[in-house]
Amino acid sequence: MMETVFKTLTYYLSEHPSIVTFRWSHTQSWGSTWSFLFSSIVFYLVLCSFIHLFLAILLRRGRAVPLGPIPALHSLSMALISATIFAGILLSTASEIQETRWFWRRSKTPFQWLLCFPLGTRPSGRVFFWSYMYYLSRFLHMFRTFFSILQLRKLAFFQLFNSSISIFMSFLWLEFSQSFQVLAILLATLAYSVVYGYRFWTAIGLPSACFPFVVNCQMVLLGCNLACHVGVLLLHFMKGGCNGIGAWLFNSVLNGAILLLFLNFYVKVHLGSRKKKMDNENHHHHHPVITEEEMKKFN
Repeated sequence: MMETVFKTLTYYLSEHPSIVTFRWSHTQSWGSTWSFLFSSIVFYLVLCSFIHLFLAILLRRGRAVPLGPIPALHSLSMALISATIFAGILLSTASEIQETRWFWRRSKTPFQWLLCFPLGTRPSGRVFFWSYMYYLSRFLHMFRTFFSILQLRKLAFFQLFNSSISIFMSFLWLEFSQSFQVLAILLATLAYSVVYGYRFWTAIGLPSACFPFVVNCQMVLLGCNLACHVGVLLLHFMKGGCNGIGAWLFNSVLNGAILLLFLNFYVKVHLGSRKKKMDNENHHHHHPVITEEEMKKFN
């Protein structure tokens, strides 16, 4: 029974003809043109600014717009989508390694392939299908910003920057068959499955963690990405070059900017909350260092 279920899942997640024969194409893939990329990001930024301004004029400051179960349903759907992409790219990677290993030099290991695509790699096949699915899921992730604007009445620069850059980077992965994207997607979708699952858990009224769960997950993800970027750089110089290194370099700069903004946010909130915690301890109350409301401003 279990074997049958696994075979069925393997077929639909890595062996289906539409996955195996996938090819990133400006004429066949939705959202694959540069004009679409830039216009969608500009539209997102303008719409967020407009909604924020519109609410500032209509409603008094601090008054939230009730959204009911919508954020919880969004979190649940994003957790399931992320889990599906994670399983799909994991199975597809295993199949790709098994089928293409004979192309590689003897010195190349599967882990090196995950970090460094051979020169001349084209954006087609299983892993690029799931890379495309990840790119499309970034548009659904954008709804988090609208929830923050409506519920918290906050328009956070980091949130706008992070969502825009996330879409831009996942587009570059496909456009330039960039090295490292398989590991990046595995790490990100695993983190998002846990984070969105946790958000759904707390949104339906179940108890939250006694520490800043979401922020810590973000920190682990950024740390793993940083370590992988170092690995790509070493392999590029030691193994004769990695595909899409120009896009990877630009990707690294953007990741560095996100990391700096995140650390700036974390330090500011941490220092501010430590003062709050010390005041609360004097009154015999204990609260997490970073509150749920503060985490929502960041996420």
